[in-house]
Amino acid sequence: MEDVSFGPDESRVEHVLRAFAAFERVGVAYSGGVDSATLLALAARALGPDRVVAVLGVSPSLAADERTSAHDVAAFIGVPVVEVRTHEGDNPAYQRNGPDRCFHCKHELFTRIDDTVVAAHRLDAVAYGENADDALRPDRPGSRAATEHEVLRPLADAGLDKAAVRRVARVLELPCAGKPAAPCLASRIPHFEAVSPEKLAQVEAAESGLRALGFADCRVRHHGEVARLELLPDDIARATAPGLRADVEAVVRGAGFRFVTVDLRGIQSGAFTLPLVAAARG
Repeated sequence: MEDVSFGPDESRVEHVLRAFAAFERVGVAYSGGVDSATLLALAARALGPDRVVAVLGVSPSLAADERTSAHDVAAFIGVPVVEVRTHEGDNPAYQRNGPDRCFHCKHELFTRIDDTVVAAHRLDAVAYGENADDALRPDRPGSRAATEHEVLRPLADAGLDKAAVRRVARVLELPCAGKPAAPCLASRIPHFEAVSPEKLAQVEAAESGLRALGFADCRVRHHGEVARLELLPDDIARATAPGLRADVEAVVRGAGFRFVTVDLRGIQSGAFTLPLVAAARG
């Protein structure tokens, strides 16, 4: 691979490359988002694409366009994708949708990787894209699942935070370098309201319709018959303007919601989980 300069992130990137170089073959738990894609690209840089496998968990919580995009980005990097079907939706603890939902999801993914991918692809290690900012957040129970399954987190260990990961992605010219964060569809359902394939399909259809209208970064929070839209600040006014308001209402109602509302606070990461974590900590 051609030499490139990572500027202020050079030493941290070298830390990641050295971590991968300790292994013969590595799997990366991969979603196609900027964190896991950057990790995948660095693994390929350290070992060569033929010694790396991207492992994509597929379930109703993964939107169809995210699945397609993930394959496109992996193809750009030159690493093969192995899809594993995950069944977290069959787990009553996941369905209950407590603040630990992500633990059950990641536990299912890492279990499937252990059971079906590691031996088949002769993997010495599995890594996932937790970054240094994620490692400090209290609303990331999936991190506990990674620890239990001895999954590596090279980005976080190297001190690469979200901003640094995006800088590295731009240097590597990854197609997803500017891609908005895309948490799984289950994150749109309030905690302690059951997660179901039907609700996930509603959210996916509504968000897909909004993106087709030009709202590239959006969340559709599922409140029964009510869809609460979280949009970028500049998009809030656009969504409620007379020229587009009817189209917004049509695509969201067409997904099965009866009422459509726009949250004036905009997009809120951890909107459902953080308040519960803060309350538990007292």
